[in-house]
Amino acid sequence: MQTLREKLEDYTNQYLKLWSFYGVIKVIRKGEVLFERASGYASMEFGIENTLASRFSLASMSKQFTAFAVMLLHDKGLLDVDQPARQYLPAELAIDDSITVHHLLSHTSGLYNFYNFENDFFGGDYRLDYSRTRFFRQYINKKPTKPAGADYDYNNSNYNLLAWIIEHVSGERYGEFLHHHIFLPLGMSRSTVDDGCAVIENRSSNYITDFADTVKCPYYNEKFSIGAGGMVTDCADLYKWYVCLRGRQLLSSAAYERFFQENENSYCYGLEHHLLYGQDRYSHGGDQLGICTYMQHFYAEDLCIIILSNNEGINQYRLGHALADILHQVEVKAPARHTELQLSESSLRAYCGTYLADKIQIELIGGKLYFTRFTGNVHIELYPVGDGEFVQRYYDQLHPYRITENAQGEKVFFGYTRLAP
Repeated sequence: MQTLREKLEDYTNQYLKLWSFYGVIKVIRKGEVLFERASGYASMEFGIENTLASRFSLASMSKQFTAFAVMLLHDKGLLDVDQPARQYLPAELAIDDSITVHHLLSHTSGLYNFYNFENDFFGGDYRLDYSRTRFFRQYINKKPTKPAGADYDYNNSNYNLLAWIIEHVSGERYGEFLHHHIFLPLGMSRSTVDDGCAVIENRSSNYITDFADTVKCPYYNEKFSIGAGGMVTDCADLYKWYVCLRGRQLLSSAAYERFFQENENSYCYGLEHHLLYGQDRYSHGGDQLGICTYMQHFYAEDLCIIILSNNEGINQYRLGHALADILHQVEVKAPARHTELQLSESSLRAYCGTYLADKIQIELIGGKLYFTRFTGNVHIELYPVGDGEFVQRYYDQLHPYRITENAQGEKVFFGYTRLAP
């Protein structure tokens, strides 16, 4: 009969036979490492492989640190999360009076969400020199789309604003505040905030797939991620963070109750909460170009699961949930790819065309279908799995893309009607 460690090893081996994985996995229960794995390259250019000491960009996993920093200021009486956020922002960054700090923390601000296909930010302005004032005016300082508190809408703008609140209230730069008030007290010496310029020792580079080739991730200016992403760390420091949260260090009991309190859509402050296996699970992931991260906390049984990746092959959520199931004696199906349908080139060509100029293009190249992004610079191979359903060839995509037809018989992809075949 397989031991728990062998089951974790066996499932991970099966999974990684299907999907490319550059990164690390670590499972720790009651201080004991049950499973760990380092795979792939930290630097393909220099042939340097990832190790368990490699440092990774966290993307949106960074949000829990921003939320915690806000609660440190709340605990000290320097701000009140139930007061309008405008009170704690400089005049040039003022937002609607109805939006409280709590609304920002819980993604219920109703602010305009600029992370969409229409805007030129992602893949465009994201690569430019950073100006806080221009960034705020162009993308954040818009009329809220919904009343504050009405609905949950995951929006990086909320956490950008929280970082600027931290800076304005504390008088320290965002990264400095995290360093002085979280990283140093917890001994997280391998943790930092990437400003896009600093040399970060032992950091893994990020990679994506273009056609069938692994290539360097397109450049973007990490300064725009302030508060919402941008943190770099390793597994050892993330475990220290887990120990802090489980042991309720640095914050008062009242502040922790607020920090962990579930709001709309299972979101707390920088963490999601779900009841699973009869206990509380707190978690958060991160997805960005060349980054797939996920961390799960099970405080009742002292269990921490960490997945950090510097390429885009795996679905960190499926892998992480499978590992959690195995640890809780839940039967897990063997990992598998979607079954590919064999379609003729003429059938595939019927889906081709421009759905959003310079943003969403479907092309047939060499007999293969590609979802072309970033003005034709990234080519994501798709294959058919159902009627009008497609998945990425080199990424573990759980839910297929759907290309449908409207009442006029026009093809529709991501809600956009095809402009030209």
